[in-house]
Amino acid sequence: MKNISLLAALVLFAACQEQPKKREPITVNYPTTKKVDTVDNYFGTEVPDPYRWLEDDRSEETEAWVKEQNSVTFGYLEKIPFREDLKNRLEKLWNYEKVGSPFKEGDYTYYYKNNGLQNQYVVYRKKDGGEEEVFLDPNTFSEDGTTSLMGLSFTKDGSKAAYLISEGGSDWRKGIVIDAESKEIVEDTLVDIKFSGISWKGNDGFFYSSYDKPEGSELSAKTDQHKLYYHKLGTPQSEDKIIFGGTPEQKHRYVGGSVSEDQKYLFISASVSTSGNKLFMMDLSQENPELVTILDDTDSDTYVIDNEGSTLYMVTNREAPNKKVVVVDAANPTPDNWKDLIPETENVLTAGTGGGYFFTEYMVDAISKVLQYDYEGNLVREVELPGVGSAGGFGGKKEDKEFYFSFTNYNTPGSLYKYNVETGEYEQYWKPQIDFNPDDYESKQVFYNSKDGTKVPMIITYKKGTELNGQNPTILYGYGGFNISLTPSFSIVNAVWMEQGGIYAVPNLRGGGEYGKKWHIAGTKLQKQNVFDDFIAAAEYLIENNYTSKEYLAIRGGSNGGLLVGATMTQRPDLMQVALPAVGVMDMLRYHTFTAGAGWAYDYGTSEDSEEMFNYIKGYSPVHNVKEGTAYPATLVTTGDHDDRVVPAHSFKFAAELQEKQAGDQPTLIRIETNAGHGAGTPVSKTIEQYADIFGFTFFNMGYDELPNQAVLKEFKD
Repeated sequence: MKNISLLAALVLFAACQEQPKKREPITVNYPTTKKVDTVDNYFGTEVPDPYRWLEDDRSEETEAWVKEQNSVTFGYLEKIPFREDLKNRLEKLWNYEKVGSPFKEGDYTYYYKNNGLQNQYVVYRKKDGGEEEVFLDPNTFSEDGTTSLMGLSFTKDGSKAAYLISEGGSDWRKGIVIDAESKEIVEDTLVDIKFSGISWKGNDGFFYSSYDKPEGSELSAKTDQHKLYYHKLGTPQSEDKIIFGGTPEQKHRYVGGSVSEDQKYLFISASVSTSGNKLFMMDLSQENPELVTILDDTDSDTYVIDNEGSTLYMVTNREAPNKKVVVVDAANPTPDNWKDLIPETENVLTAGTGGGYFFTEYMVDAISKVLQYDYEGNLVREVELPGVGSAGGFGGKKEDKEFYFSFTNYNTPGSLYKYNVETGEYEQYWKPQIDFNPDDYESKQVFYNSKDGTKVPMIITYKKGTELNGQNPTILYGYGGFNISLTPSFSIVNAVWMEQGGIYAVPNLRGGGEYGKKWHIAGTKLQKQNVFDDFIAAAEYLIENNYTSKEYLAIRGGSNGGLLVGATMTQRPDLMQVALPAVGVMDMLRYHTFTAGAGWAYDYGTSEDSEEMFNYIKGYSPVHNVKEGTAYPATLVTTGDHDDRVVPAHSFKFAAELQEKQAGDQPTLIRIETNAGHGAGTPVSKTIEQYADIFGFTFFNMGYDELPNQAVLKEFKD
């Protein structure tokens, strides 16, 4: 017995010797968040909303709460020993020239370019054989880089241009019209444009969309009647004519207008939600054109991609969940007259036009396949892509004989290729010079079974030679909604993560569009739990196959993906070490009462629809499922104080609930970016700081005193 006891003691001693020195935790003293007695009644069920006051983004109380929370959060982040190292590495890796696909307008070729660390991309141009010149530099729009360029549209002859700007990340835009040759502003700035492009009618004016400015806060008040306007140059905006959406019969949440390339038709799309649209047209060659109905229901997603004279070519998922291209005459454009030109296949279609051809991109298990067709629907060729990944940009003007496409995957920075539409040959036009070697990394696609047996694909990317020992820091990233597909693409921030030995895993969850409309529907309304189950099963797959373990797993997602993280961490707090919900939809009982949120009801349903829907939504709503006495993972909630798409009150309430009810030792913090919105247009400097904080928080709460791969840091320091 004595020998056995001695042996046990030696084993215990050895085990203790092998344990790394336990780092000192950072003490967090959360601000007190007051509670109010607000209660809502849903179908006889009373639901308290103690943090309702945080919805008032204009109150001094909310402003003070934001400052207190940021003070605590940044006080914590500043104590992370390698935070500055991560920031420096992100800056170094980010600092390479980035170029967008060139496009021809008038006598000039235009392109977006960033010399490395510029906060915003600059628009350059040059004539054939001419010198490069700056056309628009958004970095001059504001001192701190928070005013961004969010749209640029030229007249057909390229002589005039209109561009949209966003201030502080808001979805509300201002429109500015310039003479393209002189670059001089030609009239007063247009205001209050939202969820809109600009589509020119000749050189006389253009169409755009907006809402009436809401009463109360323009960042959070409900907006639900979108209108299409026509602005005639030289006239005040107050005289702009409403083309569609101004009557009760034409009330829709999203309305858009686009003019055909030959300037003959105006096509108008009208939607009540983010899926499904009605479709109308006007013949602009007539003096007082009538509104002609192409499609009078919202049972499909249908849009016109081109016309030749009165022949219209449209992409639709009507009776074709994976989409197809149909053709119809403008004289009788209703669905009973549509004829299939490029039929539906087993893979999801995205179609474009250029050089007198159709280019159809298909997703095959989220990987790109591109086919070229003529206007008779005959297959010309399959475009042999540079590798396995995502291709984009196949399209241009009818007269173009060549255009540019991009190619990327999770470990290959995006490159540009010049494509000859007649021969199908292409050459590399631009390749980034980046301090990252893609050959050192690999991506692997796996398929795993979700809770109900559904097979779900996931792409896992990591450094070659990574040992699957269950101890690799891993980020599981997901979205799962709104028919949006997550296809392979390179990210500088993910490259920094993988340099440190991190694994990056992306499952293609139900609710997305990777397998067409059926895949989307399977993750909506009363089937929304499928999305969370798919994500949970992805985490379990990574753990069971020794890619990682609970102690080294972080889950991450933004917007609808923020909801995904919030629901997953409240349902399975035992599954991950770190949770990173960004700009998330967290209060599912009230999301539809803010800005354009009611338009998301196609995916979510609302708490007012029925008692069944209310109970289902309440069952997963993150704000309503934080429970007393539960140990939640280390959580860093991120949002922007100017987010007017998913208002920051969602994140505020969720953070307050977590801070009140967290029973474990893990921190639950909220990082609120000031003068920033939902994400688009965020200055590079702010993005780098944000990811240094996110990765620093993640590594630190996985138990690291120093970064896993110090050799990389030493290399760039030397």
